[in-house]
Amino acid sequence: MVSTIAGGHYRGLSMAKKRRRRIWEDEESLDNLAGLYEDQGNYAEAEPLYQRSLVIFEKALGPEHPDLAIALSNFGGLYTKQSNFAAAEPLARRSLAINEKVLGPNHPGVAASLNNLAVIYRSQGNYVKAEPLFKRSLTILERAFGPEHPNVAIGLNNLAGLYEEQRNYVAAEPLYQRSLTIREKVLGPEHPSVATALSNLAGLYRAWGNYAKAEPLYRRSLAISEKALGREHPNVAVVLENYAALLRETGRAKKAAEMAARAKAIRAKYE
Repeated sequence: MVSTIAGGHYRGLSMAKKRRRRIWEDEESLDNLAGLYEDQGNYAEAEPLYQRSLVIFEKALGPEHPDLAIALSNFGGLYTKQSNFAAAEPLARRSLAINEKVLGPNHPGVAASLNNLAVIYRSQGNYVKAEPLFKRSLTILERAFGPEHPNVAIGLNNLAGLYEEQRNYVAAEPLYQRSLTIREKVLGPEHPSVATALSNLAGLYRAWGNYAKAEPLYRRSLAISEKALGREHPNVAVVLENYAALLRETGRAKKAAEMAARAKAIRAKYE
């Protein structure tokens, strides 16, 4: 599972003027509504709102403001979810260029832009381009936040996922493990992000054929997800589907079918 890194908002002093603050609030409302539609999978409604917010932002702040970079990144993320990489890449590249110029090459906002561009390349199977971007993003995050920050855990997770997709399980394992350790220490052992990290590490072991290590991780991930999010949350469905696949692969078809049916029922409630 690929995770995004929040870049944060970096507001200039000029936004203290009432007129510009009104524009800011209008744009932020549009961007938030677009994000809501995106989270619901309603991409057709989200796209024109993202487009309009970009126009407003660029008019109010100019073509090289960090907040414009965030808006560009959000819009690019929508296209990435739709696998429209031809549209997503130039938005991500422009976001990165703005952040590097305005914030400097070692700012966390640059790390977020690098990560998002790397996700686009990884999604297309272009691992040669994705790897150095993920690595540079992780280095910036570690320098900015220290080695045990949740954003560092996200960077580790994404680089691990890149290696896993290339079947470089030996390189992926310690990165997933470190990501899990950070989340458990900083967020607590029953946080939903810990459940995600457990599921990702379990997925690695399953792909590696180490079912004995994978299964208890799936069980713990499922328990945390159900407790923290509720038994009918979409994230619970994801864990159930992955756990069901492991059960099928280890010859427990009946139990696998029960889990898969439960996952299907959860997903039906959100369609």
